[in-house]
Amino acid sequence: MNETTPLEVGEDRTVLIVDDDRSFLQRLARAMEARGFLVTSAETVADGLARVDEAAPAYAVVDMRLGDGSGLDVISALKRQRPGARAIVLTGYGNIATAVTAVKLGAVDYLAKPADADDVVAALMASGDHKPHPPENPMSADRVRWEHIQRVYELCGRNVSETARRLSMHRRTLQRILAKRAPR
Repeated sequence: MNETTPLEVGEDRTVLIVDDDRSFLQRLARAMEARGFLVTSAETVADGLARVDEAAPAYAVVDMRLGDGSGLDVISALKRQRPGARAIVLTGYGNIATAVTAVKLGAVDYLAKPADADDVVAALMASGDHKPHPPENPMSADRVRWEHIQRVYELCGRNVSETARRLSMHRRTLQRILAKRAPR
């Protein structure tokens, strides 16, 4: 399994993958099966919650935004059913605020799409004392600033005036920043 910790014989290898992108879901499921996992998949929050209720898996890989809600609901249910389960969040809409929320709900990592199966397995199997390798393409300073502004904006209930006051920024300047796409 490349540079990840191999699964021990007899260890629970069940993994739930929840993603509404059917082709990505199928590719990741095949790749995880090839790495020795017993895969259950779901395309919606409702299906994911039903799978957790049927038999809570040892691992989960959950997309953040699904057609019928937030993947964080699946992680929260999984942690209630099986507190020792290890879950990661995958998303194409990464920001620091949602990463913090995911970790608070019990996710062990937060990966931006597209993540390959090796990255997923490495995140699921990483021990608490093992530090991950530094990213190949870390966020730029402009992106870090944008993420911080987005986090404060979310924490202020998406209130532009309150966010501008807390950031000591002119409200119109903040509105222009919020109207733009995230920098790379």
